[in-house]
Amino acid sequence: MSFASPLWLASLALVPIALLASAAGRRRARRYAVRFPAVSTLKLAAGMGSSWRRRLPGLLALAAIAALGLALARPRTTYSAARDQASIMLVTDHSGSMAATDVEPTRLAAAERAANSFIDQLPSSIRVGAIAFSTTPDAVQGPVSDHGAAREIIDTQTANGATATGDALQLALQLLNAANAKHPPAAIVLLSDGAANAGVDAATVARQAGREKVPIYTVALGTPDGELPSPDPFSPPVAVPPDPELMQEIAQLSGGRAFNAQSADELSSIYKLLGSRLGTVTRKQDVTAEFAVGGVVLLLFAAVGSTRWAGRLP
Repeated sequence: MSFASPLWLASLALVPIALLASAAGRRRARRYAVRFPAVSTLKLAAGMGSSWRRRLPGLLALAAIAALGLALARPRTTYSAARDQASIMLVTDHSGSMAATDVEPTRLAAAERAANSFIDQLPSSIRVGAIAFSTTPDAVQGPVSDHGAAREIIDTQTANGATATGDALQLALQLLNAANAKHPPAAIVLLSDGAANAGVDAATVARQAGREKVPIYTVALGTPDGELPSPDPFSPPVAVPPDPELMQEIAQLSGGRAFNAQSADELSSIYKLLGSRLGTVTRKQDVTAEFAVGGVVLLLFAAVGSTRWAGRLP
């Protein structure tokens, strides 16, 4: 909870001040009390009431002061709501190393399932595009309201070629810039399992994305022990470890966030988290009226209880 006028919270100090004043008053009354020998007889004659009933109106009055003080501070609660409009590009690596089986059943198959789960998390109002790349970006769909168009790109990939991460990010940024005039904000989700070894420098594109306020959320897929069979049957397997350092640099330079996934379950969880984060926006709701009404109701109860049980206002 936050407050639009937090200075009014100082009024809450009236509650402990009132409690201290009440306690001091009771001690003063006891100091000047007159002792009578037949106290038990006087109690019976006076018909002493319940202690908690005598104190309840005062407690209700203090609660009313607290509620009204909070109302003056204009409290606001936060909640998550679906974004009305946004544009997101999914950029997926399908280079040869994506055929590795360290992420079951293969890195590429796990990436396809996770990307579809990501799209499932997005509201229909979000515009989604997709780029599949290896040596070059070879399958492209700009951000559109029809999420099925992006799914077609994701589901028709084959693992082969090199890794031109910079070229794919540059194209994604161009497509978002073309669509972003009518559908801000924008973001890129990049999944790759290896070092960029073709095309333009990925870090340079990430800096440009940062200047244009387009964060890149990166996912480094695979385990350090990932391998591919060697084309030569007499040679050892080819090591294909991911490159989390590059992915971290891309995310940092663009203002996004980097993730590492070493299993299909981790990858799915990351994509679901991203879908929830990018598909929703945090908003504030003013709840001043609720506190004000609560304070008035407590004050009325205090007045009724005081006249009924104490014979006076608190």
